[in-house]
Amino acid sequence: MLVLAIAAPVLGTNCYVVAPDGGDECVVVDPGIGVDEQLEKVLDERGLRPAGVLVTHGHLDHTFTLSPLCQRRDLPVYLHERDAYRLSDPVGTLGPQLATQFAGLATGWVAPSDVRPFTGDQVDLHLAGIELRAIHAPGHTEGSTLYLVPSTNLLEAPGSAPMPSAPLCFTGDVLFAGTIGRTDLPGGDDTLMRRTRELLARPEAAGGLPDATTVLPGHGESSTLGRERATNPYLRGL
Repeated sequence: MLVLAIAAPVLGTNCYVVAPDGGDECVVVDPGIGVDEQLEKVLDERGLRPAGVLVTHGHLDHTFTLSPLCQRRDLPVYLHERDAYRLSDPVGTLGPQLATQFAGLATGWVAPSDVRPFTGDQVDLHLAGIELRAIHAPGHTEGSTLYLVPSTNLLEAPGSAPMPSAPLCFTGDVLFAGTIGRTDLPGGDDTLMRRTRELLARPEAAGGLPDATTVLPGHGESSTLGRERATNPYLRGL
């Protein structure tokens, strides 16, 4: 499996392109602010066609390039129904202070026409030949979601050696290397975030995700769930 990360020039949001080995379809995760040109370049160079877009949550820095991308390609967009309202007004739903800061981006926004919200705590999705599980993980926003690829042989680039089979988890702004997402913006909730932290901290023997799970966050470097359980102060001890 091929996983490529594109860091947005604004706020450093990680946009991911995920494709099965040998396939010409892919999934795009969290196309943020200013990644449109680079994303199209990657798709063209790799000969990939997006089959859909996954959104970990509805904040503008994870959704802004949906506007040009979906106008050009008419792609389905998947996100939890609790955050679907944010696509109607991604600037205004940030709250007064940030809405003022990003007001200039509002004029060019066109909401995607094919939005497919899902509900529930866990939903299985099949896109571009990839089996995924969407896990509702509220706290940063009401609809924050983890996207789990249960098992994969990850290739960082064509011709590289395959890594040991292990799950991948796109964590958005729920979990970062060494920290977690903020809860002080509209829709954030400390109590719900604690429940999400407890879910992530739960050991595999108790029904949690494996320690070997690769954490692919919305900002910053990747990690593993085992490393975060051992060193992240927001997970350690839970």
